[in-house]
Amino acid sequence: MKKILPLALFFAACAFAAPVKNGFDLAGADIPPKDILQGGPPRDGIPAIHNPQFLSADEADFLNPEDRVLALELHGEARAYPVRILDWHEIVNDQIGETAFAVTYCPLCGSGVVFRSDSESGKKLSFGVSGLLYKSDVLLYDRETESLWSQLLRRAVTGPLKGEKLKSLPAVHATWREWRERHPQTKVLSTNTGHVRDYARSPYGDYDSSHRIYFPVGPDSPRFHPKEPTLGVESGGAFKAYAFSELRKHGRAEFADRVGEASVTIVWNEKDSTAEMRPHPDAEFLRLFWFAWFAFHPETEIFEAE
Repeated sequence: MKKILPLALFFAACAFAAPVKNGFDLAGADIPPKDILQGGPPRDGIPAIHNPQFLSADEADFLNPEDRVLALELHGEARAYPVRILDWHEIVNDQIGETAFAVTYCPLCGSGVVFRSDSESGKKLSFGVSGLLYKSDVLLYDRETESLWSQLLRRAVTGPLKGEKLKSLPAVHATWREWRERHPQTKVLSTNTGHVRDYARSPYGDYDSSHRIYFPVGPDSPRFHPKEPTLGVESGGAFKAYAFSELRKHGRAEFADRVGEASVTIVWNEKDSTAEMRPHPDAEFLRLFWFAWFAFHPETEIFEAE
């Protein structure tokens, strides 16, 4: 005769059972599992691009001058990844020379980061979209170990690679006009992605300009509009936010500033409303929405125009 587990013990066992979402075991996560939320689509419901095709700048006639691109130059080759494509796919697994990397973009946070595709332990990885979010930010997963990776924390938060970090590559969030002027020989990600999507429109409507935030994010700040474009800079555990509205009031195209112990150079392009930091060995930067930067870094210093 089978033994029947007493009801109280059954519910106790359920309470301590490992939480599973979208097929990912969240037991032992180094962020609160209750704060890992399902974004709507299932795992790979937003399909990452694994075999990207590219066009020359002249062939990319689907882009308007003011369209935004996430772009980088590596081993002497420039590539641009239009946000209008990234909105639908969020990850592009790519390679230049011997360097494999993942171009990642979170439409909900307006954040774009390019990571080398090898872990600290040397494992070669390819990434997909988990369908899960942490503080409204995309959680990537690697197909080799099924570890979950936080884009904005830049590390694995669950799975066999938990705690390992990904090395980011310098990338800029620019307009197509600005990037093409700087890199006329750039290659451009093609809309021939292998998926049928309407790349002429955003699936998020007016989200970029509205006050709406779809998912709980924890700390918030009314200092700026939640979707205010912001250049976030990190150096040695110090964080500083350069809201575009402050850079616009400041008015200087290029200026030196300090973030923690690092002396950095901030570059502001008034014409295209873009900002970046000159490459620095001890500092990293990215563009994202103000609410997202503050949710992850509530202790941030804030740049104020004089």
